[in-house]
Amino acid sequence: MAEAERIIGTPDVGDDAEPQQEPAAPRGRRIAALLVVAVLAYLLDLGSKMLVVARLEHEPPVRLVGDLLKLSAIRNPGAAFGFGEAFTIIFTCIAATVIVVIVRLARKLYSLPWAIALGLLLGGALGNLTDRIFRSPGVFRGAVVDFIAPAHFAVFNLADSAIVCGGILIVLLSFRGLDPDGTVHKD
Repeated sequence: MAEAERIIGTPDVGDDAEPQQEPAAPRGRRIAALLVVAVLAYLLDLGSKMLVVARLEHEPPVRLVGDLLKLSAIRNPGAAFGFGEAFTIIFTCIAATVIVVIVRLARKLYSLPWAIALGLLLGGALGNLTDRIFRSPGVFRGAVVDFIAPAHFAVFNLADSAIVCGGILIVLLSFRGLDPDGTVHKD
């Protein structure tokens, strides 16, 4: 976990670059933002999966935009694009580790944009972890419910979307030089 915190944490700063402190969001505000975003992402994912299982599973796909986008319920025991079906337990452990790392990072978090990004990651990881723990075929071996099926792409769910959006936001924040602790690096 320390390695993950180091990777997500402060990047190296050259001798000529002076890190500057961004005005930090109050502790309560950044924690509240992280939790609100995580709970919202988690509940949207959970609710959508419950609806999909109740209404779309074992039914023909619902076409939303011709052949470009449809809703089609599938169970995915693997990762993106169905890879790694034999490694469900490993994906479960990875999701649990991500959750622990985010919770540990929250103590050092003084940036509202980072709180939002980590909240998206946390909500998405919790959504898929819930499937892996509680769905068949069994505890820690459950298949994730995926249902958003764009043409010529992998079928995914709202948890996957939250994880990807959180990851993209983290990359953008890193390129802008903003660290989770609120430090801004100008190169």
